Amino acid sequence: MRVGVLRGRENSFPEAFVAKVNSMGKGVHAEFVQLGGTKLNEPVPYRVVLDRMSHEVPYYAVYLKMAALQGTYCINNTFWRSADDKFFGYAAAEQLGIAEPKTVVLPNREYVDDVAPESLRNLWPTDFTMYLDHVGVPCIMKPRSGAAGGT
Repeated sequence: MRVGVLRGRENSFPEAFVAKVNSMGKGVHAEFVQLGGTKLNEPVPYRVVLDRMSHEVPYYAVYLKMAALQGTYCINNTFWRSADDKFFGYAAAEQLGIAEPKTVVLPNREYVDDVAPESLRNLWPTDFTMYLDHVGVPCIMKPRSGAAGGT
């Protein structure tokens, strides 16, 4: 059985994981995933992929979703991001009677270059002062989704 490790900047954990799995002699081989392009339904050679990077590189998430479709176990599950919307979570908690702090979701201040101004014409003007007055200061600001540093 092959286990793929999709890593990013970190080295200590992924390298230790691969070394440990390969030293156990249990018929399992771990290696670092190498990608460069993926054909539709190209066979994925791994039974398990340990995902340490798709949260930062969208291409990896696409690959892992296809791998999951083929029966590969993907740890950490790349589908979770579609449900990792903090604003929705806070709204759902409040609907269930769980007290939440005053919360506001705001448009991004900046967008990547390929977002045309016409795509943003539904947003402006945004009265940021009104929203700041609503939540009060001091306040905590977080991205609307994700886990790293924003939880």
